[in-house]
Amino acid sequence: MAYNLLKGKKGIIFGALNEMSIAWKVAERAYDEGAELLLTNAPFAIRMGDISTLAGKTKSQVIPCDVTSLEDIENLIKKSIGIFGGKFDFVLHSIGMSPNVRKDIPYDHTNYEYFLKTLDISALSLHKILQTCRNLDAINDWGSVIALSYIAAQRTLDRYNDMADAKAILESIARSFGYIYGKEKNIRINTVSQSPTRTTAGSRIDGFDSLIDFTERMAPLGNATADECADYCITLFSDLTRKVTMQNLFHDGGFSSMGMSEKAIRQYEKSFEDRNNTDFMDFIDTQKFCCKRV
Repeated sequence: MAYNLLKGKKGIIFGALNEMSIAWKVAERAYDEGAELLLTNAPFAIRMGDISTLAGKTKSQVIPCDVTSLEDIENLIKKSIGIFGGKFDFVLHSIGMSPNVRKDIPYDHTNYEYFLKTLDISALSLHKILQTCRNLDAINDWGSVIALSYIAAQRTLDRYNDMADAKAILESIARSFGYIYGKEKNIRINTVSQSPTRTTAGSRIDGFDSLIDFTERMAPLGNATADECADYCITLFSDLTRKVTMQNLFHDGGFSSMGMSEKAIRQYEKSFEDRNNTDFMDFIDTQKFCCKRV
């Protein structure tokens, strides 16, 4: 159901790759709520993804942008202003990539050239986008910027690697720029810390299925889906949240406030029972073998 929450608003969506992308879901919901959109992603992501399909569904234009390049970002923002016929109202930053994670390089053996690339793409890109938007006065007063984050910015999660550092920096940038943009233009900047979600990038993390199972058992409301995240982002783009800024907002079914849940305890108890049963059967087999020897 649509409520016209974004009627008359215009925005840029960074990071839609395919139907699994949270950015894709946000774009669909924003369009349904009346927004005019411009879609962007890295050139190689546009080639390998299906963003043209999304553009057709949302009647949007697609402009390639390498977020490590200030020239590309400036070109994107200037073209966006031209396409929209003026300033726009919201931005979604749904960008993240770690060569260390992709190549299964553990955190204590980090390749520092890869690490710098992780930070540049996954965190500094937000600073570059915000700084360029401010220099070009591209966002309307009372606009809204959202960057997608993850709880690994606050807590250590095995195998999330240098992406955790990138998310921590991302959240800090949102607070720092949120202060500057807030006092100048009443523009609000927040990060949304989403449940682990089966996106193309997320699914590449080793042990991802186990992580999703664990958080699903821990969160009182269960994991938040990509569609539910899109719903939440729409409220943050709308005028209903005009005084929410500089926040890291957990959208994870309550996982971030949990220590241990009943479902998780039961699963651990089951694993102990299974192990004990296995040990017992191994013991029986050993006794049988010994009896045969005798």
